[in-house]
Amino acid sequence: MSENAFNGDLRGATFVAANLQGARFVESDLSGVVMRGVDIAGADIDAPWLPGDPSGMLVNGVDVAPYVEAELNRRFPGRDERRAADPAGLGSAWAKVEQAWGAAQERAAAMPAGSVDISVDGEWSFSQTLRHLVMATDTWLRQAIQQVESPHHPIGQPDSSYGSDGGDAAAFRPGTPPFAEVLEVRAERVAMVRDLIAALTPEQLDEPRANPHSPEHAETVRSCLHTILEEEWEHLRFALRDLDALDGASDPRIDDRD
Repeated sequence: MSENAFNGDLRGATFVAANLQGARFVESDLSGVVMRGVDIAGADIDAPWLPGDPSGMLVNGVDVAPYVEAELNRRFPGRDERRAADPAGLGSAWAKVEQAWGAAQERAAAMPAGSVDISVDGEWSFSQTLRHLVMATDTWLRQAIQQVESPHHPIGQPDSSYGSDGGDAAAFRPGTPPFAEVLEVRAERVAMVRDLIAALTPEQLDEPRANPHSPEHAETVRSCLHTILEEEWEHLRFALRDLDALDGASDPRIDDRD
């Protein structure tokens, strides 16, 4: 993180003739921000929750959220099936996820040795992204749906907030495991989701489950699977973005090895 990083509360602040050129906002709450007469040429905004936010995002008075959603669905065939409601639809949705990630892994495997462990602009490496998806599957399938007592594989990659809501951060081992091991565990989790969906009945999709991060909030088996699908597509987008950057090896951001 930059030595100029600022951590603080700026709610309600007003910036007049301020120069924020090149500023970077990471895991920051910019909801409700109003900008008038601003120059946003070259701005790069990544807001995974934008499509589902009823308030949308206005640019020159136009809600751009539906356009962003439609374009993402065009770029990622099968993404529009991630909210499927029945077992057949969920099976089709998962098959599209498997196909998309398979292509991404083939692309990563064809890159120079060590590429899967390179961090682009401080984000997770390709290997870490797969490890995070292991953790997400363990959380929403093994913990929430199957109610396994110790659901997490130690190779998983938790996010920065894990443990603050009762999660066991000690369940995960530090360091950089061999990529072959990551692929093996990841393949096991992919198969777990495939097999679970194949065995589900419509009635089972409506069975209640506790949210693994907020047990007081009710989920269903269906909503847990929707969360898994959301995780898969969002992190595929991140991973492909970073593979594109790695293909341009002269990019000065690419300087961190995990």
